[in-house]
Amino acid sequence: FFFDLESCKMRRRATCTLLTTCINWTFNKATSSSHSVKSFNRATFASSADQNSAWASLAYQSGFGNEFATEALKGALPHGQNTPQHCPYGLYAEQLSGSSFTTPRARNQRVWLYRIMPTCKHGKWQKTDSGLIRADFSRENVVPDQLQWGPLPLPGPEQPTDFLQGWATFCGAGSPELRHGMAIHSYACNRPMERRAMCNSDGDLLIVPQTGALRLKTEMGLLTVAPGEICVVQRGIKFQVLVDGPSRGYVAEIFEGHFVLPDLGPVGAWGLANPRDFETPTARYEDAEEPWTLVQKFCGALYEAALDRSPFDVVAWHGNYAPYRYDLSRFCAFNSVTFDHLDPSSFTVLTAQTLEPGVAACDFVIFPPRWMVQEHSFRPPYYHRNCMSEYMGNIFGTYEAKQEGFAPGGASLHSPMIGHGPDAHTFEQGSTQELVPTKSDPDALAFMFESTYMFRVTDFASNNLLHPEYTKCWAPLRPHFDPENIAAGYGNS
Repeated sequence: FFFDLESCKMRRRATCTLLTTCINWTFNKATSSSHSVKSFNRATFASSADQNSAWASLAYQSGFGNEFATEALKGALPHGQNTPQHCPYGLYAEQLSGSSFTTPRARNQRVWLYRIMPTCKHGKWQKTDSGLIRADFSRENVVPDQLQWGPLPLPGPEQPTDFLQGWATFCGAGSPELRHGMAIHSYACNRPMERRAMCNSDGDLLIVPQTGALRLKTEMGLLTVAPGEICVVQRGIKFQVLVDGPSRGYVAEIFEGHFVLPDLGPVGAWGLANPRDFETPTARYEDAEEPWTLVQKFCGALYEAALDRSPFDVVAWHGNYAPYRYDLSRFCAFNSVTFDHLDPSSFTVLTAQTLEPGVAACDFVIFPPRWMVQEHSFRPPYYHRNCMSEYMGNIFGTYEAKQEGFAPGGASLHSPMIGHGPDAHTFEQGSTQELVPTKSDPDALAFMFESTYMFRVTDFASNNLLHPEYTKCWAPLRPHFDPENIAAGYGNS
């Protein structure tokens, strides 16, 4: 047996050249819209015209948890290694770790960034006002009651408020210090974050817009998120939120792990949220020397540091740790085609698991438009006591189990082992309706953050926007039991 080292090296170089050519061809095809790659060289967003053109020509990479590779300048990604002695174009190599170095490969998340300046160069951190953001839930309120809130008010023109200033924490459990638990926030804003960027040390953010579209500038590129869509920005990724008017929505923050797609089991290979429908940005960068402020969320408190240039200076990156968006209308819902109302877990879009298999720190569940065809069944959601906390929000329309009071932008919380279910009117309707195939309201979309943790409610949420008469929605319920009539029930008693 003869081993020719030089021949192997030549074949390896030829293979790398071929792969490089394929990557560059794919990248150029993905970005060959009305805007050229060169447009995102120096001072990419110097004018509003540049900005509008940039946002109008966005390209995304398809897939969930992929090993992505993208460059805004051809050849900016090093080949064959991560930290060459000299990076292309004089860039710095910087790794962002989303998991520990020794996390098993199947769950290991990290990204290599090739940027104009490393992120360690910034001013001294100064603590700043955290507003209504909370993270120490040991000091918050234990409230076992079923709760319902109205929408967070949108700020008026006399009250300019950006995304970060408009945050309000409603409830949560655990601690970012121990990387255990989660928090639920709402936001209401009306102006962009102007030369301000946020970086969250505490956890991953799942953002659910309800009113107004968001434009997110991140280290990995740009993405837009409108009502009916969601996005996830993971721990440690810098981002800026731009809005064009009043905007409102919800945020789930997980202190542990990351969101993944739920296993499908006997459902098969496809269904629910399909991996191909998740979209991750392509590399875009700014080379602008101008004053910026970086806001770091650290153990629930906010700290500011001055920057002398834009933090969005990543020219190329590769890895599997990057923000993404998802259009909820692409969710392939499953429902019973014989009898009974299925458990809401069948509508899970994303899940963040605890160490106990099958038990979630946070499940993100939606209730999309769908056909209901169950025979001899009560079709609305059943009455329930859950071992999990259920925090619900309403994006559009009227939720099927609450005909009144649960407005778009509002929320409700049903804590572990506290009874809940359809209001009296919905029970009456579900007990007497003709059981023909029916499609739920095509203009309605509600969701749920479900968690194994028992939430404490913040002072703000305990004293603002509450519907004090919420529990009266069940007051008209009355017994229909008749030991002499096996057919007793609503409409038969």
